[in-house]
Amino acid sequence: MIRLSGTEVAKTRRVSLRERVEKFLTKNGRKPGLAVIIVGDDPASQVYVRNKVKTSTELGLESFHYELPATTSENELISLIQKLNHDDKVDGILVQLPLPKHIRSERALEAILPEKDPDGLTVGNLGLLFAGRKRVAPCTPWGVMAILSHYGIDVAGRHAVVVGRSNIVGKPMAQLLLEANATVTICHSKTQNLIEECQRGDIVVVAAGKPRFLGRDA
Repeated sequence: MIRLSGTEVAKTRRVSLRERVEKFLTKNGRKPGLAVIIVGDDPASQVYVRNKVKTSTELGLESFHYELPATTSENELISLIQKLNHDDKVDGILVQLPLPKHIRSERALEAILPEKDPDGLTVGNLGLLFAGRKRVAPCTPWGVMAILSHYGIDVAGRHAVVVGRSNIVGKPMAQLLLEANATVTICHSKTQNLIEECQRGDIVVVAAGKPRFLGRDA
């Protein structure tokens, strides 16, 4: 088994992204703007958002950071998203998941204009992805494809096993591998003989959302 590190890939991507940000600034007279919204104080989400904001700033983006209390209502969140939809300085809107239980994540995501959806999680963008006409793909699957490309791994004709079936990672991951001409098997928590299915794969992507889902050494 070979594990591919994304650290070196990220360094390379940051260089190319800085160049693209500079071109955007030259062409438009402003920095590209990314708004990040977090509702509540989930510790893992707080760390993730801080890293997003930090990286955005380092790359030269204009970062708009909104920390809302856990008591924020669904309508208040939707109202903020709609405001950002109409803000010409904001090119992308990220809503950090998970949201508090009283807020429906699907409604929050669908409030984002598809063209301002960098995570590719609106129904419109997911539909384009599965129709083979993607505008943008969810970040984690797209990152996996970038890692495979960086290391010169041609997935065409390979058997890829994806563990997980979420709209955020599992399903779009399978779709991107299919587009790259891999033969794809999707597994999940109800799959029988899961370890054996994974062992049959040339490429295994685990997106189960549970540490050590395949055992201690996975």
